[in-house]
Amino acid sequence: MAFGLLIVGDEILSGKRADKHVPKVIELLAARGLPLAWVRYVGDDPVRITADLRDAFASGDIVFSCGGIGATPDDHTRQCAARALGVPLELHPVARDLIIERMREVAAEKGVVFEPERADNLHRLNMAMFPLGAGIIPNPYNKIAGFFVRTPAPSAGAVYFVPGFPVMAWPMIEWVLDQHCAHLHRAQGEREQSVIVMGAMEASLTPLMELVEARHPGVKVFSLPSVEHPQWGAHIELGVKGDAVAVASAYATLMQGLRDKSVQMGPELVR
Repeated sequence: MAFGLLIVGDEILSGKRADKHVPKVIELLAARGLPLAWVRYVGDDPVRITADLRDAFASGDIVFSCGGIGATPDDHTRQCAARALGVPLELHPVARDLIIERMREVAAEKGVVFEPERADNLHRLNMAMFPLGAGIIPNPYNKIAGFFVRTPAPSAGAVYFVPGFPVMAWPMIEWVLDQHCAHLHRAQGEREQSVIVMGAMEASLTPLMELVEARHPGVKVFSLPSVEHPQWGAHIELGVKGDAVAVASAYATLMQGLRDKSVQMGPELVR
């Protein structure tokens, strides 16, 4: 099962705010032995959001969508999700009750009377309008729920929608990982093992990289060149990544191939 991340918001693409979701989601997944397979960024454009959500639902992956689920004019994700699924929006009763509960609490904190029929309070209920059949994701920060929609069997995927605010989104994503994805957790996740290679060109190492992947299915070979390292100068970090047991065998093949080429090698790295 692959995990994907969709980040929605003009503020990210314009540079007004720096994205913090990618490194945090990588961290949350890695703590459970899981990798992040892909990431997409999209601005507040309903056509593009709808297209990206259609892709997310069709992928069969587990996808986290961050941002755009509020009730202001620049929030389009709820509507786009319904459009991508071809279903209407409906008022989710549990999400509605949680919003009302939160509004009561805020009124009490301010020492004012809660007026449920006031225009702004009625407008807030739009945040409980989810695509037909959606389930909810609890929000421990302010009780304004997110939502999720499962993709059709046999994929067992789902798209989980959370706010763009990290203080809300991250605990909600963690809840999903532990409540909905616990069966996918692994004691040991993806492993990387690499070596610093100096004085060699990538083109000369390509046949060896292809050989390692051919002999060890499921293992990926990577090559990360650098030209200005303060200690090693121009070099290539050459390595393999994948399941820990498979990586050990593939790395042995890689190292033997480098020794056969009499390549100058530096430190070895394990992640």
